[in-house]
Amino acid sequence: MAVAGTTDVQVTVENISRTFTVSAKTTFLDVAKMAGLAEEAYIAYVGNRIRELFKTVGESCTIRFAGMEDKRGFEAYRRSTVFVMVKSFYDLIDIESDIRVFVDNTIDNGFFCRVADWEQVAAHTGLDRDAFIAKLAERMQTLINEDADFKKEAYPTGRAIELFHKYHMYDKERLFHYRRAGAVNVYRLHRFQDYYYGYMLPSTGYIKHFAIYPLDEGFLLQCPTRQMEMTEPDIPRKLFHEYRENHKWISAQGISTLADLNDIICAGDRRIDEIIQIQESYHDKQLATIADMIAERPDTKFVMIAGPSGSGKTTFSKRLNIQLLAHMVKPFYLGLDNYFKEREEAPRLPDGEYDFESLDAIDVDLFNDHMRRLQRGERVKLPTYNFITGKKEYRGNAIQLDDNQILVIEGIHGLNDKLSYTLDAKDKFKIYLSPLTQLNIDEHNRISTSDVRLIRRIVRDARTRGTRANRTIEMWRMVREGEEKYIFPYQEEADVMFNSSLIYELSVLKVYAQPLLFGIRRDDPEYIEVNRLLKFLEYFVGIDNDRIPKTSLIREFIGGSFFDVG
Repeated sequence: MAVAGTTDVQVTVENISRTFTVSAKTTFLDVAKMAGLAEEAYIAYVGNRIRELFKTVGESCTIRFAGMEDKRGFEAYRRSTVFVMVKSFYDLIDIESDIRVFVDNTIDNGFFCRVADWEQVAAHTGLDRDAFIAKLAERMQTLINEDADFKKEAYPTGRAIELFHKYHMYDKERLFHYRRAGAVNVYRLHRFQDYYYGYMLPSTGYIKHFAIYPLDEGFLLQCPTRQMEMTEPDIPRKLFHEYRENHKWISAQGISTLADLNDIICAGDRRIDEIIQIQESYHDKQLATIADMIAERPDTKFVMIAGPSGSGKTTFSKRLNIQLLAHMVKPFYLGLDNYFKEREEAPRLPDGEYDFESLDAIDVDLFNDHMRRLQRGERVKLPTYNFITGKKEYRGNAIQLDDNQILVIEGIHGLNDKLSYTLDAKDKFKIYLSPLTQLNIDEHNRISTSDVRLIRRIVRDARTRGTRANRTIEMWRMVREGEEKYIFPYQEEADVMFNSSLIYELSVLKVYAQPLLFGIRRDDPEYIEVNRLLKFLEYFVGIDNDRIPKTSLIREFIGGSFFDVG
């Protein structure tokens, strides 16, 4: 515990409204101990900065400690667990061997981790997959019981590249050829070193719970919920299958990590143009397959499309319409937003804001009445919602369905049968879409699907609504909470899933997003997230949007769409 000295500073702990006099060399962890917060403190907020607890305070400041309840504290716990797993893996297998472990994607409350060659593992250790995984969990628990400190060291970029080459982490080695920063922060646990995009806990002893379960060609590294509860894995099989299929597809293109993409962009126009065309053709193929499935189900009258914000639902719906027309099926597009209740009838959140994410914001009874009447062959006047006045208007938009005509209905509640409670299941075809990115920064650092959607939204909101990036970020928490309640619980109800991600999209979005993010002041409350996204986008080599087809889904966000979206 630090004591006052010649370089004393005043630190105020916001959590308990107390001020302490400490040495400038006192760590944030020691301050947390003084405040009685050591057990629940994972990171420290100092103004618009995040500080890891093993760092020293340096100067007088106000500190707010955060733990598992905080998004960034939660991420620090999960990231630290991954680091312990990777370190344990290479304790069992020589780091300089060619045997690698990859952290591919989130699933349930954890991470799907893949090992490229289990036969090599067996030859190296004498253990089959299940026995090795049990040994891995045992080694992780040993490291956690040691309460070993995490260290962070700034390496000159050239030296970091040499380090990653020595460890056969060639994706990291190539990644940092594209970073202009003079130094790289490398984390150390005992003598093992690795790079992680984000913050760490003070020590391994903070990891109270984890579990490992065999899963397909790898294993699930399960982490606790924010309430520090461990649950049995509940694998969303359709979603997991979509992740695995996408991994196979991008691997076939020779792209698994960001370094692969950057190499292709820098190799010349022909190669990246080819990748763009292949990706767009792959989307076309998936859309054609979905249209085949719909056409083969003669009872289908309602195609229900749902997905989280920033998934590209509008462009997807219009591209699907074209595919259906090729099958001589006549689609009629209908947006669920037109069935919002009058604004004064909309539900509210505890803070008084309208909750437009809730199913209760939709006039469900009117929607069902219209759908049943259309199904009976009646002519129905459809509403158009006026977002300025907050009222439904009838502008002469009427429809009567032909025998070979179907409704393509797009909205966040499309998969929830409470929305369409009067319609028979055989009459509905449900589609879930989301940008389930499989392109990762490197073998141990994922690209979050949520980050992709947020950057899409920042770019689109600025272009179509004049919304500043900080406002989109401010609203994102509420959007995400709505998704957790109203979208994700129903994703496995889908008849088919469509992955709306594009390998190259962040290289395109970077060009639009960076100026918007740079325009946010450092004293803005959202600057922490702004700064994180700016650092994230530094990894990408940009692509000119002139290369992107007018029918591409990404046009919904950057503009110039053939479908005039946004």
